[in-house]
Amino acid sequence: MSASDFRQIAIRTESGKAERLFRAAVSAFCSLTRPSRREIAQLEDLTLPLFDSVPVESRRYVAAALSECEYAPAALVRRLCEEPVDVCAPLLVRSRALGDIDLIALIGRHGLPHARAIARRKDLNPTIAQLIKALEKPTLVRVRQPEPIADVAGADAEAAAAAPSAPKLPGSAAETARRRLRSMMLAEGEATSVGSATYSKLRETALTGNAAFFQTALADALDIDFSTARSLTEHSSYVSLLAALRALNLSEDRAFLIVVAVYPREFPHPQAIRIFLDRYRLLHHEAALDKVRGWKAETLSRAVRGNTPVAANGDQAPDVDKASLGASLKAS
Repeated sequence: MSASDFRQIAIRTESGKAERLFRAAVSAFCSLTRPSRREIAQLEDLTLPLFDSVPVESRRYVAAALSECEYAPAALVRRLCEEPVDVCAPLLVRSRALGDIDLIALIGRHGLPHARAIARRKDLNPTIAQLIKALEKPTLVRVRQPEPIADVAGADAEAAAAAPSAPKLPGSAAETARRRLRSMMLAEGEATSVGSATYSKLRETALTGNAAFFQTALADALDIDFSTARSLTEHSSYVSLLAALRALNLSEDRAFLIVVAVYPREFPHPQAIRIFLDRYRLLHHEAALDKVRGWKAETLSRAVRGNTPVAANGDQAPDVDKASLGASLKAS
């Protein structure tokens, strides 16, 4: 029985069964010594749709269980960490699924309660530790008083001479921590987004006007077969391609450049651009990933059967149509 079958059973029955399924799925996952990527994705597919229907106690139980799990699903861990600290504290303290950029974002959104739990992590990045200390004692940040204009040159010379022996002010340390955090977030943000080489390949092949070049690049980026990639781009509208680019986590401007190169007739006026942006913003990243997983499963299924049919036209795209996209948008 697939994860979708379990999910439908839980939706059709009372919330108590959804709670038991939620707990049982996580418990079974934690018993795996080394889960595969497919098993991690299946757990996310099963638990995330049930998340809002289970009580706080179950969320607390799952957070504690996953905090000891070496290969915990990142999406589920991040969702749990948006809960109050009394629920997610074990994850904040121990989970390896949280990187520095996740910790910084959680501190920014939730403030001191989450920050104090994060401060208990072993091997915490020193820059994040400095940030938490600055949050704990904001009065240590001192404002430098303006100096008289006439003495600026002399003061600069004296400051330069005294710099090696002068201790750093707490406010100066906090500003240094903030600068390091900004550089960390920029570097990791670039690493977690689609690689520049992948985007460049998609952009350049789309701008050639040769559909086969772009379809090949898209198949490589999504790890799907060529016939599936072709059906996505030969569909009567760009909704299928929209989901593919959202799954790659492209920014709005990059996604728009690619879509307008492939579907130039879809944007005859500014209102069409606004509609595109609204659709892209409303399409949840997880919903887009679900679609890509479905395309990959279809590719694998055809490979197993030893039969790889080529789509005759775009209207035969696998499991992608406007109705399904609308459902995804509503769900997100």
